Amino acid sequence: MNLTEAKSSGLKYKDRNRVGRGPGSGNGKTAGRGHKGAQARSGWSNRLAWEGGQMPLFRRMPKRGFNNKNFKKVYTTTNVGQLNGFDEGVVVDLSAVLAAGLVSKAKHSELFKILGDGEVTVKLTVKVDAITETARRKIEAVGGTVEMNPAVAHRPKFQKKSAEQKSSRKKKGAEKQQKDAES
Repeated sequence: MNLTEAKSSGLKYKDRNRVGRGPGSGNGKTAGRGHKGAQARSGWSNRLAWEGGQMPLFRRMPKRGFNNKNFKKVYTTTNVGQLNGFDEGVVVDLSAVLAAGLVSKAKHSELFKILGDGEVTVKLTVKVDAITETARRKIEAVGGTVEMNPAVAHRPKFQKKSAEQKSSRKKKGAEKQQKDAES
């Protein structure tokens, strides 16, 4: 029996490999890191999708396709609880909220939305572009009213085409085919 065998038999982890301890260790001199370059330096760690300096795949791919970000509706929002600062019977709209300082003027958009956090105790008339159901209930429970702005064109949901629309489209297609055949 060897003293090192007796020691190592009960240990859970084997000793780590001590690199850079001379040529006889097998990992001396450059300590297994190769010669120069970023990976030879301390502090280097590769990030996800790193390809050794080669142009990464996500940058080589063409940027095609459609993005809805251009059409996203951005609302200036405020909570129901913040409306208690207004006097009773006042009409609250985006300009009134901006004037009261409830929303930063630098970060507001043209659309106004009220969220349902907090409690309202004042009877108000609220003109909004969008409102949550809980906010509507809280305002109407106190005796206030909610008016939706008609200026905002909300995109209609998908509607099935009627039989008349389908048949008229088919007729137009048939007429076009006849014209093409004649010419």
